[in-house]
Amino acid sequence: MNLILKEKDFRSALQNTDWSAYRGVAVGIMCSTDAIIPVWAYMLVASALEPYAAFIFKGNEQQVLEALFLRNISGINAGEYAGHRVVVKGCGEKNIPESVYIAITEKLRPEVKSIFYGEPCSTVPVYKKK
Repeated sequence: MNLILKEKDFRSALQNTDWSAYRGVAVGIMCSTDAIIPVWAYMLVASALEPYAAFIFKGNEQQVLEALFLRNISGINAGEYAGHRVVVKGCGEKNIPESVYIAITEKLRPEVKSIFYGEPCSTVPVYKKK
């Protein structure tokens, strides 16, 4: 049996949801079934979440984490690291997307003296200012 949801029922379900459970957290909006979802449906969910969620993104957990990393990197004042040697931690327990390492390199390279990847006891040189 196929599920067909009417806009009226969808709006009603949104109004009857306790969105406070999402207070202060990052939320990924996604559909796990093969369905056609109109763009406005995502907008309605985001509108309901906005007063509560710290961050709203369309995607799964890994995509939300990547978006959060990239958002936080964009907020870094690279000038604070001017002339410093920077070690970007690697080999950790969490799976960090490659795009995050690219973004931090791009952000810091113009300012820093050098960038290394890894752990302080075992680093890989990435960039050295000449």
